[in-house]
Amino acid sequence: MHSGPEPFDSPDVQALVEAQQEEMRGLYGGEGDIGPAREGRMFESPDGVFLVTRVDGGAVACGGVCRFDTVRAELKRMYVLPTARGTGLGRRMLEALEAEARRLGYTGIVLETGNRQPEALGLYTSAGYGPIPCYGAYAARALSRCFEKTL
Repeated sequence: MHSGPEPFDSPDVQALVEAQQEEMRGLYGGEGDIGPAREGRMFESPDGVFLVTRVDGGAVACGGVCRFDTVRAELKRMYVLPTARGTGLGRRMLEALEAEARRLGYTGIVLETGNRQPEALGLYTSAGYGPIPCYGAYAARALSRCFEKTL
């Protein structure tokens, strides 16, 4: 297993992102991400990074952090392929993204997830994230759940 930064617009990253969005559309009646568009430059230093975990060369998990405000990063596109779930990859990815956020100088992380993702809600809660009022496009979405953690 190997994890490291990869360009957001690489084919393997885009395949993981599309798989994540397809899963979200299935959970939320055809609706995927309602937030602002995700562009590769958001996940480039000094503002962010996008990580991919590979097992036997294949991309199986991903996630990124990008600038939210002057002191906080936003966690985006965290995803583990269904075939790789239950192995701790999600928690390891979350910890790696938190370490990257610290390295980039952020003192906190915010994120949005949905109320139909109990595994994600459990992961974030158990990792020390606390609920906050939803922000931006998510504020008007009843299905959204937003969280924050001080690093």
